Amino acid sequence: MANKAKLEALLTLINTSARDAITLYEQHGGNVPSMDQVESHPLDDAVDQVALKTAIRTLEGAFAQLSTTLAPPAHSAINLVQVYDYACMRVAVRENITNILVNYPKGIHVNDLSKIINIEPKKLARVMRLLATRGCYNEVDMDVFANNRLSMILHNENPVRHMVNLHVESCAKGAAVFYDTLKDPRTAYSYEPTHAPFMYANNKEGIQGEFFDFMRQDDERRESYHKSMRGLNGIMGSLAVLTHFPFEKYSTVVDVGGGIGAFSLPLAKTHKNVKITIHDLPEALVQARSIWAKDCPEAVAENRVEFEALNFFEQVPAKGKDIYYLRNIIHDWPDHESALILRNVRQALGPNSRVLIHDYVVRQLSRKQAEVESSTLGAVVAPEPLLPNFGVGNMRMYQQDMSMLLLHNAKERTLQESLALSTAAGLKLEKVWDLAEACVLEFSAA
Repeated sequence: MANKAKLEALLTLINTSARDAITLYEQHGGNVPSMDQVESHPLDDAVDQVALKTAIRTLEGAFAQLSTTLAPPAHSAINLVQVYDYACMRVAVRENITNILVNYPKGIHVNDLSKIINIEPKKLARVMRLLATRGCYNEVDMDVFANNRLSMILHNENPVRHMVNLHVESCAKGAAVFYDTLKDPRTAYSYEPTHAPFMYANNKEGIQGEFFDFMRQDDERRESYHKSMRGLNGIMGSLAVLTHFPFEKYSTVVDVGGGIGAFSLPLAKTHKNVKITIHDLPEALVQARSIWAKDCPEAVAENRVEFEALNFFEQVPAKGKDIYYLRNIIHDWPDHESALILRNVRQALGPNSRVLIHDYVVRQLSRKQAEVESSTLGAVVAPEPLLPNFGVGNMRMYQQDMSMLLLHNAKERTLQESLALSTAAGLKLEKVWDLAEACVLEFSAA
């Protein structure tokens, strides 16, 4: 394909995918959202966002590829590094700016906002203007800022806010010393969780252990982490698994490392035929019981959920259940620890049991390999001339892979890496459920 023809094809993909997204918004709410509205759109909270995320994946990938192709290389190179969004988001989250602006629907001047949060007004204006330029907050008049649909995500009642906080605090701290860990002989070739960049930075402050040890040392920190896992439902579109996988055919589900029930709470509300077992460490289950009593008391009263403490490195989950679900568990751990978890899960399986591993599956940049995985395993490959992995349209999985490295010395895995790990544990891949952003890998006992 000639260069100009590639650009024309990218333009067609942009137009088609944008129109697909517009149609989906109209179908779900009768109108298309605007940047300055505060109210969420019905599609924002939809359980199944696969169609929308599929359109956005193509739109973002094609637009970025077109821009990078046409822009001078120096322009694009500096755009990769001159990015201070996270620093400004940290200010907004730490100072609860969204919550404050709720009381000022017509906006508040930075001079007045400055008095509330005790930050110099001219510096604060620059922070707010950067975020507003990104579409987070509205500058309704000069130096007057108000909330919008995007900034409302940072409200302290929104679980996504807790995931934002995790990134601007812990991930940023690990990123600051990442290069040092690549060169330090003690950590350069290590995949020990205690050698993750975040803990490397903590070691300098006298804090030892691995990430989850750090989380357990503070109740507020641990509770925020578990709330952030609920935020992943909206970020990843994770709950689409409830409509795409046939849970109605099964009667028992084990949520391995289920925390407070980010997955199993919605499961209990949508599939009342299912008896749920949540496995996690005792301190996580204390928080889980409290949240279930408040958010889904009928499941507790009807004995449709049970909470059982489990160390998944050392213990076998409840045996003989239909489904064993692991969301964002395996990606937290290096291969050795992940193998221990999967071997213990394998011991629990009955002859008809299924294991669902719900994580990002890192896509190939080699079109040849991507097409092999598409034809043999059902993995989705992007249409040409898009990069076969959808390029920037799937960028979050590569950023998430870095997050796992920074926090845990772990990783998101390619399909081949996941197959090697699961095969060694005695599992057989049955199907790849592509949910547009993440995937669910369905396994049986080999």
